[in-house]
Amino acid sequence: MSDSTFVVGDVHGHRDELADELREHGLIDDADNWSGGTATLWFLGDFVDRGPDGIGAITLVRELQRQAADAGGCVETLLGNHEILLLGVHRFGDTDVPSDFGPRSFARSWEINGGQASDQEALTDDLVEWLSTRPLLAHTGEHLLMHSDTLEYLEWGSSVEKINETVHDVLAGDDLSRWWEVWRRMTTRYAFRGPHGVEAAESLLDELGGERIVHGHSVIADQLGIHPVDIEQPYLYAGGRVLGIDAGLFAGGPCLVVSLPYVPED
Repeated sequence: MSDSTFVVGDVHGHRDELADELREHGLIDDADNWSGGTATLWFLGDFVDRGPDGIGAITLVRELQRQAADAGGCVETLLGNHEILLLGVHRFGDTDVPSDFGPRSFARSWEINGGQASDQEALTDDLVEWLSTRPLLAHTGEHLLMHSDTLEYLEWGSSVEKINETVHDVLAGDDLSRWWEVWRRMTTRYAFRGPHGVEAAESLLDELGGERIVHGHSVIADQLGIHPVDIEQPYLYAGGRVLGIDAGLFAGGPCLVVSLPYVPED
């Protein structure tokens, strides 16, 4: 377990399934306390919506973050597009977004995308502050971690540090249009699919650093044209430069806790 690194994709409110899988990997004990020692554990965002206890999942991760630090380990999380949606509803509600494409609001998008009233009700000022300051991108070893499989991050800067800084400034302010742009850009996907996928992945890695992209957001089953219940492992594609780890937990797929560097099973 020492110096091991793990990543987890989209939990979408399935707090107990997450805990079960972390326990299976020896990262927490039977009381849901950190038992991973000096291991590093990264979450790639989308804790909320579509499942029963998004805030419970976030609360578990925050407690593990504290416990892991005390043990010499590390637990960190990225912002997913559904965290942006959660925070946007909290701040702006059903206020219309200025648009030429008809009525739009965070509240409408939240309802369409599986928003849970219980998550909004349990969202405290402390949680808002914590979520608002999570990074969008990060490096761990030779891996570039990102929630969404998109090149839209580059619209906010040409380095991981600048992108995180730019979006944190947006989330600290009250400009509805800029908030909406964060949500809109992070809903895009599939930048690394198809005949130009390798080129796109290598271009992003050249710009931001790293040897392999690790992302959530796009369900592996959708990319392979199968049902989520048939997913057993992450999806390595784009010439081995990209690893997708969202197995569609909300749709019946497994909660994948993936060890890095990932080596495909035979």
